[in-house]
Amino acid sequence: MPVSRGRFDAVVVGAGPNGLTAAARLARAGQRVIVVEAAPTIGGGSRTGQLGDARVDFCAAVHPFGASSPAFEELGLTTYGLTWSHAPLGLAHPFDDGTAATLLRSTPESPHATAEMLGDDARRWRQVVDPFTTDWDRWRHLALGPVLGTVVSNPLAMIRFGMLAGMPATALVRLFASREARGLLAGMAAHSGAPLASPTTAGVAMALAAAGQSAGMPVAAGGSQAIVDGLAAIVVEAGGEIETGRRVGSLGEIPRADAVLLDVTPRHAAAIVGVPARRWRHGVAAWKLDLVMVGPMPWTSAACHLAGTVHLGGDWREVAESERATAHGGLPERPFVIITQPTLADPSRAPLGQHVVWAYRHVPNGCDDDRATAGIERQLDRFAPEWRDLVVHRRVTSPGDYARYNENYVGGDIAGGAMTAWQTVARPRLKLDPYRMGDGVWLCSQSTPPGPGVHGMCGWHAAGSVLSARRRGSRSAHDVG
Repeated sequence: MPVSRGRFDAVVVGAGPNGLTAAARLARAGQRVIVVEAAPTIGGGSRTGQLGDARVDFCAAVHPFGASSPAFEELGLTTYGLTWSHAPLGLAHPFDDGTAATLLRSTPESPHATAEMLGDDARRWRQVVDPFTTDWDRWRHLALGPVLGTVVSNPLAMIRFGMLAGMPATALVRLFASREARGLLAGMAAHSGAPLASPTTAGVAMALAAAGQSAGMPVAAGGSQAIVDGLAAIVVEAGGEIETGRRVGSLGEIPRADAVLLDVTPRHAAAIVGVPARRWRHGVAAWKLDLVMVGPMPWTSAACHLAGTVHLGGDWREVAESERATAHGGLPERPFVIITQPTLADPSRAPLGQHVVWAYRHVPNGCDDDRATAGIERQLDRFAPEWRDLVVHRRVTSPGDYARYNENYVGGDIAGGAMTAWQTVARPRLKLDPYRMGDGVWLCSQSTPPGPGVHGMCGWHAAGSVLSARRRGSRSAHDVG
């Protein structure tokens, strides 16, 4: 391997889960690495802070893809303080009559646990969803990789998955007859922030269902901060350095290195490198309401009392209409709302008897309309009357708050870019190696494959690209400084 011309072999800009994963892989491979972060603390979307006496995740909270991550597994992240904690039920999707559909974790004793709750749709669920669950140990490597490279290396498997994944979620749900199966899939597809009639939204639903059934829907014990703290510990243990409070505006502001990895958006990366920005579209924003309560949420559905994640939105058509209206600039009064109840899995998050409820909806990018909070509250009124009497602390996070919290969250878009069909497949461009920008610079943020989620795979693959270039004897030509 060539000797570095500078003090470092690699500089990573951004200390979120992907930047730290990239740094950890490179440092473990013997590279001299420094991570520079603009914020005063590491973490990006995985920071955890206080609300009253409770610990609340600022952004990402539940981690089916984190628990599935080949990167975290390879790095041995669970030996650095990370513990996955599970609620009694993975996910519940309640209806107005007090019943709920549930996504259950598969076990050797009950490999089709979710299907068994779906009545006449049980057979179809086993045919459509469960094959990816039962073989998830293989599929996670395919689902969490760059699309074009995975198609080239595994064409038959990806054709099989792609026939379903490329569909709109509205077509996927019509393969099923029950409101329960349809509600589950619509709710999972709605995580994309794209209209459910858009191509590839079925893939989001399928991947989340498979991961949730196989790995569960866990939280990180103590908060999502435990994930990035563990990654940082690996970096430092392997000889790397981490510097916070240092914003990077250009390549000339960072130490000399052969490789620069940017855990930033494509537009920010272009500004740092000093090249024209490629066209990149940002998507809907997150609007979040955090609650600390003196008792559990008084759900009308018994299943919701046990579920770590709850999807509020009624039947699938209501979910689809809410997400369609939001994507077109509207602010539905009864939005689709994603709830997490981390204290069901990890009681250490709050004082004895208190519960944390984390809730968010999608709103148009850059929205500053306070009515968005009222929409979340209306859905809580609908499915958990009398919840207001239990609240002791609350905090609202608007898209503007998210953008100030993390520069990558442009307009409050926490996914690193709109999950349109093209930006899902070509993220940020359709290449065998979508991470390498050229001239010794790599992009390693969630704007690259496989996209949003705290799994570290964007950083893992980008670091792999750097190491492959080194092994080929191709010195990164750009010498910073």
